Amino acid sequence: MHVIEVEHLHKIFKIPHEKRNTVFESLVGAFRPPQYETFHALNDINFTVDEGEALGIIGENGSGKSTLLKIIANILRPTRGRVKVHKKITPFLELGVGFQPNFTASENVRTYATIMGISKREIESKLDDVLEFAGLEKFRDTKLKNFSSGMQVRLAFSTAIQTDPEVLLMDEVLAVGDMEFQQKCLDVLNQYRKEGVTIVFVSHDLGAVRRFCDKTLLLHKGMQVALGDTGDVIDKYVYGGSKKESEEAVEASQVPLAETETDLSEEGENNKSNRWGSRKVEITSVEFYDKFGNKNTRFNSFDPMIIRIHYKANQRIADPVFGIALYSEKGDHLFGTNTELKNLTIDYIEGSGYLDLQIERIPMLSGRFLLTVAVHTRDQKPYDWLDKQYSFDVIPVSRNAGIFEVDCNWRYELKV
Repeated sequence: MHVIEVEHLHKIFKIPHEKRNTVFESLVGAFRPPQYETFHALNDINFTVDEGEALGIIGENGSGKSTLLKIIANILRPTRGRVKVHKKITPFLELGVGFQPNFTASENVRTYATIMGISKREIESKLDDVLEFAGLEKFRDTKLKNFSSGMQVRLAFSTAIQTDPEVLLMDEVLAVGDMEFQQKCLDVLNQYRKEGVTIVFVSHDLGAVRRFCDKTLLLHKGMQVALGDTGDVIDKYVYGGSKKESEEAVEASQVPLAETETDLSEEGENNKSNRWGSRKVEITSVEFYDKFGNKNTRFNSFDPMIIRIHYKANQRIADPVFGIALYSEKGDHLFGTNTELKNLTIDYIEGSGYLDLQIERIPMLSGRFLLTVAVHTRDQKPYDWLDKQYSFDVIPVSRNAGIFEVDCNWRYELKV
């Protein structure tokens, strides 16, 4: 049974070119038509969600995800097309709307519960549970204006989950609070799934989308790019941009190289440039290839990757050593290796060529990482050294925290 049906949905916003703030401006403006610019936020969106199914919606900021949820929730009206929802909707969109800063936590729970359609008797019986779930039992009589923004969102979420939803709309709800509270949110979502609640879930957390959603919709600038198996759609999002976008991303990942050549003296003179060496061998470019064999700078964590180093040897060079080093975006050194450490001997190079570093499984969880590439002699004298001149992004696919994944398992034994 289709619980949600979306057919040929369009949403167009009119953006006025001028504001009329005074009576005089309004009178003068009455004699000329207002000038508008149209913005096509959603363009021909089509999908269905079955009962008990979880649909993920992903895409960049500005792709139309939140607009789509608001139309499904009947907060916005579509410009064209049709949306049908056959069961009761509980929207978790803008949590905390209706909160009053001069009310206490308890008073705001009662007010917000009323907005969410919860009876007074029901919320009074659950008030202690709401405050405990939010971790705010000690602040029940504290005015909301003294709360942090995170505390306010936790209070709103804890109140909203007291409803009995049939269709649940969630917009980045799992991003609220600290790790402990996020796990509570995940437990609630798991419980809803077990109860057969239909869920539409918007999130930038691809790991959560992969974990909870049966199928996923990918939006790009208001257009429907893909709809189907969650893993396939996430791959499309991470790896499947247009050729032009991919090329622009690759170019953006490469910091402009230093234009001046600098030789290091035999004594190892200190050099603060981001590129140095004798240039008897030059590194001409570095490319990253994804699991589909395409050039890319965005990768799912735990996917394979190839780093391809192109070089030009201006003379015959015997026994060169190529190496890389990885850094966090803050500049922390994370890893380094070279052909010598990996027992690869290169007899000599001459002219142009390339070599690949094959990474079977990207161990980083999430973030942007900087890459240093170098070619040097076995006694560390550099031919060409490019320091942190390239970068790539890793998109998370798990809920673990930190920089690197560590293979591990919990084991529990109950001793009687």
